[in-house]
Amino acid sequence: MSLSFDLEPVCRFNARLHHPPEIIGPVAEGLRVNFHIAGGEIDGPRLRGIVRPVGADWFLMRSDGVGLLDVRTTIETHDGALILITYTGIADAGADGYRRFLQGELPARLPLRTVPRMSTAHPAYQWVNRTQFLNIGEADLERHEVVYDIYAVR
Repeated sequence: MSLSFDLEPVCRFNARLHHPPEIIGPVAEGLRVNFHIAGGEIDGPRLRGIVRPVGADWFLMRSDGVGLLDVRTTIETHDGALILITYTGIADAGADGYRRFLQGELPARLPLRTVPRMSTAHPAYQWVNRTQFLNIGEADLERHEVVYDIYAVR
């Protein structure tokens, strides 16, 4: 038996990152690197507006080359609603990803797969409080930006 679902396009999320990233260094769990958000844009059929210049990805690169994303930021819609977006997920930098990150050799591009949650008090956007989302994206670390296509899972 298979359960059916649909993916509804919500928006494209473009965020610029401050450079250089904040490298905490090797900790017990792996290599801690914080990527602070400098701002950005969202545009799509369900959400339009900006990514406010707040928040970050508190990124952890494990010794097996898999990065764990832990992101919190705020988006502001075209009509002034504030929506908190939080997401976790993975970025596979390959088997030697940890070593390369440790030496400061960040990959030019890094595929990202995350599961965001959104919350707001704004009456026009209450639907985001009841929706599970899926992000398919990529970090372009040479240009210091991330791009996601955000989908609502229906």
